[in-house]
Order: sequence, then structure tokens, then C-alpha cells
Amino acid sequence: MSDFIYAPPPGDPVILHLDDDLLVADKPSGLLSVPGRGEDRADCLIARLKARHPQVRLVHRLDLDTSGVIVFALTQQAQAHLGRQFEERKTQKRYIALVAGHLSAPKGRVDLPLTVDWPNRPRQMVDPVNGRPAQTDWRALRTEGDNTRMALKPLTGRSHQLRVHMLSLGHPILGDPLYATGAARDYPRLMLHAEELRLRHPSSGATMRFRAPVPF
Repeated sequence: MSDFIYAPPPGDPVILHLDDDLLVADKPSGLLSVPGRGEDRADCLIARLKARHPQVRLVHRLDLDTSGVIVFALTQQAQAHLGRQFEERKTQKRYIALVAGHLSAPKGRVDLPLTVDWPNRPRQMVDPVNGRPAQTDWRALRTEGDNTRMALKPLTGRSHQLRVHMLSLGHPILGDPLYATGAARDYPRLMLHAEELRLRHPSSGATMRFRAPVPF
């Protein structure tokens, strides 16, 4: 990854929802959620949002290469409330992915613990001994040529969880610069999108659903 050059897409972020407590955006692929190390990685989603909404506060992140729904808080109270929802797994997330190959079953669950692959950071790997629990429910939506469009629901929130779990099934996500190889890697972006997020509003307690259209 030493030859990686950060070249985020230009433009203002698409705002999906805005109220006194929440700001929900559609993050494009190739844009960091938060600043990276070094001045060349200062441009990020939260920085762009703060230019117009200085009170924006971080709640969770999406990988650089992943696009889709991401929520930010606008008050300290909302940040704490939303943070607890993510920590206690009370949010519901749905991702859409394009993976290499065809699945042998229509749906299933991957239950494999994950840990960082230290010599190959930021890669993660399955580690039954030292890994942290990680579960992903998956469903094949349809085949598209040699590939399959899938709906993924992470029950935990480990780093690179969906990417490593799909790899463990033998079906890497297309365009993945870390885990795909050969033809599966030769795509303009990671074919992984956070399509939907459900959570409880920090003030009203109402269940809210936010969606971002799949760009691939």
C-alpha cells in the first residue's frame, strides 16, 4: 500500500437528512470519513461537512473505499446517544456488494472472529484464537454474469468485516484493493455500498431509516 496516492473525488457531500440532532450523508467511495495521517490526507467527509456545519461530531466511520449512508451528530447529547446505539448493536445496517463467483446457497451467516494482520496492516484476518467475535448475515440477490449481487447485514462492526467475511466464503468483493486478486480486483472502485441504516432518533426516540441509492 506504500504506492497508494490519496485522490478523493471532488464536490460537496450529498446530505440525506438534517435536523437539530442529526446529519446523515452519502459518502462517496475514495473519500476518507475522517482525516488520515499527513497533510495530504486532511481532506475528508467530516472536514467538508464542518465547512458548512461546524458543530458536526463523529459517530461511526465507513472505510475509504466504501460508499453510502453515514450519520453524524450535531450535539454532544446526540453523539453520546448514537454512540451507545452502535456500541450496543441497536442500529441495523444493510450493505450491497458485488462479489466474484456464484454462491452455493441463497443465504447464510459467517461467524468468524477477526483481528489485525499486523505484518500486513491495515489488512485484517480470521483468527479463531485471538480474534474478536464477528458475524455477518448474507443473502444472494441475483447473479450478474460471473458475479453475484448480495445484501450483507453485519451484526458486529469489526474493521473490514464484510470484506474479510466475503473473502472467507471464497467470493471476494469486486474491486477490493486489499483482498481481491486477479480479475476480481480490476474494477474502478470497491463494489461495497452502505445502502441503509436504521436507528432511533436521539431526541424523539422514533425509529428512522436512511437510504442511499447504490451507485453500481
